[in-house]
Amino acid sequence: MKFLVITNHSYMLYQFRIELLKKLQTLGEVVISMPYNGHHDDFTNMGFKCVETKIDRRGINPIKDLKLYRFYRKLLKAEKPDIVITYSIKPNVYAGFLCRRMKIPYFVNVQGLGTAFQSQPIAMVATVMYKAGIKKARAVFFENHANADEFVRRGIIPEEKEVVLNGAGVNLERYQYQPYPSEDDGIHILYLGRIMKEKGIDETFAAMKIIKEKFGDKVVFDIVGFFEDEYKETVEKMAEDGVIVFHGFQQNPNPYYAASHAVVLASYHEGMSNVLLEAAATGRAIITSDIPGCREAVEEGKTGYLCEKQDVTTLVNAMESFLHLDPEARRAMGMAGRKKIEAEFDKLDVVDKVSEIILNM
Repeated sequence: MKFLVITNHSYMLYQFRIELLKKLQTLGEVVISMPYNGHHDDFTNMGFKCVETKIDRRGINPIKDLKLYRFYRKLLKAEKPDIVITYSIKPNVYAGFLCRRMKIPYFVNVQGLGTAFQSQPIAMVATVMYKAGIKKARAVFFENHANADEFVRRGIIPEEKEVVLNGAGVNLERYQYQPYPSEDDGIHILYLGRIMKEKGIDETFAAMKIIKEKFGDKVVFDIVGFFEDEYKETVEKMAEDGVIVFHGFQQNPNPYYAASHAVVLASYHEGMSNVLLEAAATGRAIITSDIPGCREAVEEGKTGYLCEKQDVTTLVNAMESFLHLDPEARRAMGMAGRKKIEAEFDKLDVVDKVSEIILNM
């Protein structure tokens, strides 16, 4: 059996889907179509056939997208896969439409609605494109119920085709529980991810300034990730003023989870936040937005705290609630988070469910 996996980001595929790909590899040949932006050599060394694919991930350029569509058509004809699995909007739509026309069984993954459904005009276009692309998919995998409900409500798919997973799951061996660190040099609250507006970074930075002014050296805000150009000056100024400690992008997040006492993510929208799942698996409390894709990772007051989306006041309140706990309560909150991840988000369970559906539909 030959599987063709089509995605728009090799680094993200490796980080969050490598366990599934290894499982598929035990069942047949796996070919991966993707841009080469990290870990493509690792895929090759593990025996996967890799096909470099140029994708303009964010732009809507008709000429570039037509080239991509033609590339996928040529790829499908050359590889003759038995099953196609797609990730992200352009592979889902363009490769999905071609699989539909060529009568190739295919499975679609919607990892989040992203910006496509945030404004009405764009949402209308995205709806039409998705209807054309995934109409004949054997199953459509979602990472939260709200996203699945939106696709059903818009008539993109019938309800019987939706499959809601607990995100991509967490590799509990890679993200093991870490002992709660000392608070002698302050309580460390970590932001890990892209420094961009949609991750709630404006509200996060505003809340950090307020908390830092109130609590001083009792709290340390660690920032790990790369920033969009528009945030360069802000990040540098906040680091210079001592509000944050900026660590830049890091390949391995584990030491930063381990050194933290809590992780914050005030995102506007998520499929399922891997950062929150990894942080909780490590045994850290989480402070996050009360939105689909984030709230699922939290038991309010037990494993972390929720705040309103785009609301600095409730984010500050959530941070203060955590800081006002005694050290043992903060440690216990992290341990409860680990137990929740073990019970609900084990990567092995997600892989088994996905592979069973793919092989039996």
